[in-house]
Amino acid sequence: MVNNAGVPGANIDGNALVASGISEEKCDTVDWGKIVTQNYESGEQAIETNFYGAKRTAKEALIPILQLSDWPKIVNVSSSMGRLEKIPNGRPREVLSDVENLTEEKLDEILSEFLKDFKEGSLENGGWPAFMSSYIVSKAALNCYTRILAKKYPSFCINAVCPGYVKTDMNHNTGQLSVDEGAEGPVRLALLPNGAPSGLFFSRNKAVSF
Repeated sequence: MVNNAGVPGANIDGNALVASGISEEKCDTVDWGKIVTQNYESGEQAIETNFYGAKRTAKEALIPILQLSDWPKIVNVSSSMGRLEKIPNGRPREVLSDVENLTEEKLDEILSEFLKDFKEGSLENGGWPAFMSSYIVSKAALNCYTRILAKKYPSFCINAVCPGYVKTDMNHNTGQLSVDEGAEGPVRLALLPNGAPSGLFFSRNKAVSF
């Protein structure tokens, strides 16, 4: 089953985005301050949709049904923007990178801390990314949750994937891949054979670090 949800968590100036000539490779060099306007309401929506929406779908809809399958698989559609390298060094990154001790409860706690810091205007002081904050954090949380689920359900094959920079309404069609090309990664993971690895993050067709 492919589990997909995504909102940007910010207001994006489409004209500025197009003018920036953004690509996956140039993502870190773009002046996001000229493109993105953040507010708490949109940030909260991103956490609710991108993380908690995907989490509820997995726990309440997919897992109960897939437990009846001989080889159940879940593919969480995430983003390379959610890799931990996008989060500054500090407590949030330390908590999210502690693979052995991270639990659903700790993940909920760190997301509550994020929303509190966002509401108080102290994202940078709290160790969070300055721009596209909610999108980055929500997708990082989804990547972490993928690992948690994979450990909790060892008979499942549960992975996360970034489909690549696909042309969508969210990025004002500045993506470099067609929708069909973007679907290749999630579909490949959904069709993995028995015994395939679980708890990994893929950038399109390649397993990479979180």
